[in-house]
Amino acid sequence: MTTTGNVGWDDEIILRKQTELAKVSRSEADLNAARRAGAPISTERKVVSNAPAGEDFRHIAKVAESPEIIAPKTVTADVGKIMAKARIDKKITQKELSAIVHEKPSVINDYEAGRAVPNQQVLGKIERALGVRLRGKDIGGPLTFGKNKVS
Repeated sequence: MTTTGNVGWDDEIILRKQTELAKVSRSEADLNAARRAGAPISTERKVVSNAPAGEDFRHIAKVAESPEIIAPKTVTADVGKIMAKARIDKKITQKELSAIVHEKPSVINDYEAGRAVPNQQVLGKIERALGVRLRGKDIGGPLTFGKNKVS
């Protein structure tokens, strides 16, 4: 029996060499170690958006870039008063209105008090439930659809 090469029975045979996978590191120590070793380094800034629909993204970007604290816009007191008047005219409570629009009672309370950050979906549901416009030019006017729309 003849053997070819210098391979003995104790020698380690490597069938495949593992490739270096990119390592994700968030610590400064790992970055410095990679710099010393001469490894390629790339930095990426990932943007994750879990914002609900209707958010003002320009406002969010402005808040993210500026060092000072910027308070979010809230609904005006007029909208809250119109909501409360329309709700009382329909003889329903805040709790009943919240059940109709499928929101928490605290959300209705915040809108009526003028503390809520406006969400167009929620305002639309409240408009339809109360039959009063809460957005646009004719705030406080009747909510009409189709041919009955007042010009």
